[in-house]
This record gives sequence, C-alpha cells and structure tokens, in this order.
Amino acid sequence: MSGVFCDTSALFAMLDRDSAQHADASAQWRELVNSDVQLVTTNYVIVEMAALLQRRVGLDFVRRFQTDVVPMFEIVWIDQPAHARATEAMLTANRRQLSLVDCASFDTMRQLGIRVAFEFDQHFAEQGFERYQSA
Repeated sequence: MSGVFCDTSALFAMLDRDSAQHADASAQWRELVNSDVQLVTTNYVIVEMAALLQRRVGLDFVRRFQTDVVPMFEIVWIDQPAHARATEAMLTANRRQLSLVDCASFDTMRQLGIRVAFEFDQHFAEQGFERYQSA
C-alpha cells in the first residue's frame, strides 16, 4: 500500500486554530483530501487525537473529528504483534519523548511501505521518513 500516513501532530495542528502550524497544516490537509492519495493512520492515532482534542479544545472537536475526518482514513488496527513490536522499539530507544503511538506509527509505515507522513514531529525524520510537502 502506498499513501500518506497521518500523525497526531499534523492533525491537531490542522484542527487547532491557535496552533503555530495551523495555516501550514490546513493548506496541506486541503491538498491531501483533494488528491487521490490514500490517507492512512492507526487506531492508536485516533485514540491519541480524541484524548488530546477532548482535553485541549473540548468534546465538540472530538465529535467533528470523528464525523468529518476519521471516515477519510484507511485505519490500520494495531494488533497484539504490532503492539509488541512498538513496545519493544520504544523500550529499546529508551527516550522519554518517543511515544508508543510514535513507535506503532513507524512500524505501521514500514509494514505498509509508506515513506511519507503528514506530520510535524521530528521523530519521523529521525526514523528516515519524509514529511509531506505541498506541491
């Protein structure tokens, strides 16, 4: 599968008008949804987004995210083997700022052969992935 992996960092920036990256994220998101590229994410990113939106901007944003954004994704469900790989990667990296969700995202991208991510998180570049850039 090819496509663009969508991370919490860019999705939140796209939805939060107070984010310093809101304008860039919104423009890139519009371009992505108007293209024929497959948008891919994981159930872990969906859970992380719901928690972040609920805590920072409220349940109305969670509802809008669920009804307006989530249906656009091909969602990869993290199963027990993928969870184990992500946990092992996180513990091996031994870095406090590298999350289990990040490690599950990297594993998913590798498993699916996805090289490009819609993200604002330097950990993707550290792992050898490319940031989505507007055309």
